[in-house]
Amino acid sequence: MSLSGSGVIAIWNDITEEGRANFYEWHDREHIPERVGIPGFLRGRRYIALSGTPEYFTLYEVQDKFVLTGADYLARLNSPTEWTSRSVQHFRNTSRSLCDVEVSLGAGSGGFIGTIRFDCKPVRDAEILKTISGSILPEVTKAPAISAAHICRADESASNIKTAEQRGRAANMVPRWVLMVEGATQEALEHVLSTRLGPAVLGDLGAPDALRGIYRLQFDLLGAR
Repeated sequence: MSLSGSGVIAIWNDITEEGRANFYEWHDREHIPERVGIPGFLRGRRYIALSGTPEYFTLYEVQDKFVLTGADYLARLNSPTEWTSRSVQHFRNTSRSLCDVEVSLGAGSGGFIGTIRFDCKPVRDAEILKTISGSILPEVTKAPAISAAHICRADESASNIKTAEQRGRAANMVPRWVLMVEGATQEALEHVLSTRLGPAVLGDLGAPDALRGIYRLQFDLLGAR
């Protein structure tokens, strides 16, 4: 199943040991419900790493890219709850990209997701999009136990907006490209990420330093339809 909207927020982060128990309570009971309650937010998911870093990956699906810079979302970012202000102080090694969904293919969601995030010289962008969306992802989604694959490109301006919620924590990195593959097993994702989307493939496209992780779903919440 393709992503339910044309925009996503992709967030990777670690959490300090002292903040871990609070993180689960805050993220499940306040933060993700708050986010998917914003008009235009369709779904929120959190995953935990089986391989790669950081430890957590959170994915929000939004109706379109204009939601990412809209008044409702920015108002929430600039008026964080007291619980949010305390909780984000325990974030470490954070990457966060507000993205356009360039291509999204597949038959359904998977309980496991592989993520690849990378930068490259902008002159390679057109080649990367054409090659990955035109020939690689259609083949990836045919692989055994693979249910979906997506390529997303960050809106760097939107991703770098400074808001009140970011106070008290280090600035996050903004990967320009985000690849995601969903599937039924960790082994299926490991195979795809090491072959059809392996280091040699992305290296030839100008992204030899792509960062990879495989994550298992922990929490999933749909917004109001």
